[in-house]
Amino acid sequence: MKHGAKSGRPTPERTEIKLFVVDTNVLMHDPNSLFHFEEHDIFLPMMTLEELDHHKQGMTEVARNVRQTSRYLDEIVNAATGDIDQGIELRLHNGGNATGRLFLQTQAINAELPANLANGKADNQIIGVVKHLQATYSKRQVILVSKDINMRIKARALGLAAEDYFNDKVLEDTDLLYTGTYELPADFWDKHGKGMESWQDKDRSYYRVHGPLCSKLLVGQFVYQDGDRPLYAQVKEITGKTAVLRTIKDYAHQRHNVWGIMARNREQNFALNALMNPNIDFVTLLGQAGTGKTLLTLAAGLMQTLEHKTYTEIIMTRVTVPVGEDIGFLPGTEEEKMNPWMGALEDNLDVLNGGGDHGSHKDGEASQSSEWGRAATRDLIRSRIKVKSLNFMRGRTFINKYLIIDEGQNLTPKQMKTLITRAGPGTKVVVLGNIAQIDTPYLTEGSSGLTYVVDRFKGWEHGGHVTLLRGERSRLADYAAEVL
Repeated sequence: MKHGAKSGRPTPERTEIKLFVVDTNVLMHDPNSLFHFEEHDIFLPMMTLEELDHHKQGMTEVARNVRQTSRYLDEIVNAATGDIDQGIELRLHNGGNATGRLFLQTQAINAELPANLANGKADNQIIGVVKHLQATYSKRQVILVSKDINMRIKARALGLAAEDYFNDKVLEDTDLLYTGTYELPADFWDKHGKGMESWQDKDRSYYRVHGPLCSKLLVGQFVYQDGDRPLYAQVKEITGKTAVLRTIKDYAHQRHNVWGIMARNREQNFALNALMNPNIDFVTLLGQAGTGKTLLTLAAGLMQTLEHKTYTEIIMTRVTVPVGEDIGFLPGTEEEKMNPWMGALEDNLDVLNGGGDHGSHKDGEASQSSEWGRAATRDLIRSRIKVKSLNFMRGRTFINKYLIIDEGQNLTPKQMKTLITRAGPGTKVVVLGNIAQIDTPYLTEGSSGLTYVVDRFKGWEHGGHVTLLRGERSRLADYAAEVL
């Protein structure tokens, strides 16, 4: 069968090469997806191009991605030398990683769809294109690639091959995600204690140990061993089968309270050690609701901003859902517009302002001055915390700031990069989130920006990560989480 000049279809001879029909949401999610199909061909239906055109305006992340996709397509099409119907080679673009061809729909395709599927709907028109290509080129594998779960289900129900876009996934199984902690086996000292060196420096103990387990550890990882002689330490160096462990500060003791807050469990203790260490520039905390992520982060921020003067102010931001949409419809300043999304901040400030040594007097006669003192403290604290919207982060540089990114699981890897690269000299970035609660369309646990940064920053000496496991709200909340 010879390829017709006006067919606008892939050449049928390339039977070993798959043909991926790419849905619009894949390009909206990752413009570089055009170059991630390696040796395989890509087919873009006209409806995909139409939908891109509909979403090109605005300042949202989606609109930016659409405009970038359009620029890539313009560059590819302009560089085409032969007949566009024969497909355009992708290897000439983006470093030559993709060796397949890009095909654009150049003629009307009317595929027969079941009567109960509305013809006018964009998704169904794209499914129609897949059905037509599969019927025309039965020897080739034609696969729909979409991030829309329902569209994939519809395609499979019609006997068509459909896949999610996998290239953005950091991990297939999020159970394998780095937790930041490691329990040393019971025989650790028997196997690694031979020839061990130990020394003291600024009330911390250091141990240089040798053995097979050392190569499996990562710099910055928290290691522990419970029992008669418990050990809680952080890995500071790794050289081959040699590791240097440094004992951590005990924030579970009242003497080391952070703005009146003490660690209630092992993971919280690890988290406070990462948050309070000025040599750690980037901290990620994962955990279910009620594990103390926001409280610990704010307590550490207030201590280092108001008492230690390490940072000049705390900046807090989070994704407003719908993600990155304009907050302009709410009245007031940027700060006031963000307040509806910042209930968690106010709740935690109430706890921090009422607890510890910062505000509460035990003497009944001093209750009035205590109330006045609390109000003054609250005003001081609020003056040092700025609430910012994600939409206005581009182009900013933060110097000597304590930047908290809340609800990090709702950010894409690209948005996460945009935020973290705002950090100037002396700035600490803390990302909080729970990858089990993603509200953003087309993001999954495996492709979330939070999963991405946890995986990419592991083993960096100036980074710290802890997955918090235990809820510390109340016996009611704990029991409810267990039985409901």
